[in-house]
Amino acid sequence: MPHPVAHLTLIRIFRVCILLLAFLAGVSVLSLLAGPASIGTTAVLKGIIAAIHFPGVSNPLTDEERTILYSIRIPRVLLAGLVGAALSCAGVVFQALLRNPLADPYVLGVSGGAAVGAISAIVIGLGSLPFGIPGLAFTGGLLSILLVWGLSGATGDRRTDRMLLAGIIVNAFFSALIMFLVSTAGGEQIHSVVFWLMGDLAMAGERDIWLAALFLAAGFAVMFFHARDLNILITGEGTALQLGIPVQRTRMILLVSASLVTGAAVSVSGVIGFVGLVVPHIVRMRFGSDHRLLLPASLLFGGAFLMAADTVARIVLTPAELPVGVITALCGAPYFAYLMKRSV
Repeated sequence: MPHPVAHLTLIRIFRVCILLLAFLAGVSVLSLLAGPASIGTTAVLKGIIAAIHFPGVSNPLTDEERTILYSIRIPRVLLAGLVGAALSCAGVVFQALLRNPLADPYVLGVSGGAAVGAISAIVIGLGSLPFGIPGLAFTGGLLSILLVWGLSGATGDRRTDRMLLAGIIVNAFFSALIMFLVSTAGGEQIHSVVFWLMGDLAMAGERDIWLAALFLAAGFAVMFFHARDLNILITGEGTALQLGIPVQRTRMILLVSASLVTGAAVSVSGVIGFVGLVVPHIVRMRFGSDHRLLLPASLLFGGAFLMAADTVARIVLTPAELPVGVITALCGAPYFAYLMKRSV
């Protein structure tokens, strides 16, 4: 018979995930409805059901509406959900490993490293290759976390304290590299690079969705498998060693997993800041800091958060649109300042 506490924990995880899944579904439907071209709620829902070949449901959409819904809105909403989930889960892991509420992929330089890799692919003409941008983005993200790990120098809890400072240094270095690459880019490349640097989900395609989904699934599986270890690691390295956790190996596995998930997200969406900072804090304040619940809850809420941000970016200046990174920065920067003030 299972322990009653574990049984209650599983029930709570299930209830919270069902609640957030319903919230995610609601936000996704609203995102599909929003846009310059008006498509009714009933038509959208029937169109989605008809698309999965549900028997007895006719498709009420016109040819133009089908193109808008199936080729533009659904891929964009799916990609927003996957990228938001990936950045949020990576933020949870970075904040736990560094035991610092200000840590996230953007602040630690992982997003910057992935951006340097992706922009390099665009500038040198590898953007048209199937895995040109994703491959170099993964390499850049992994390189950045290795640089942060190496620059932090010390061992034990002291290394954890110094990693955030090392991340700021690495981020500044990659920002300089990005400016250099932008200055050497051609006319057509500059426009795509600058818009991509602010976060762009407008060109979402099937390949991008599958790429983000596969890396998110693999990365989340590794993170969730180590959820109990994360609960112990936040208490300190000494406690974790006493309880038999291989701290250095576990920390490196989680850092690499979070970096690769971030690299996948950046490779398909550009640099979208502050999602990995804001979402884990909101979820933690509402549902607690147990990573067995915090990770899946952040995954679902992060997806809904970026869907909502992208919807605002699409409609606020209709018929033009803003890069989604502008919206997340407008939300995240004040929240970052608030966290800094609290931590002083």
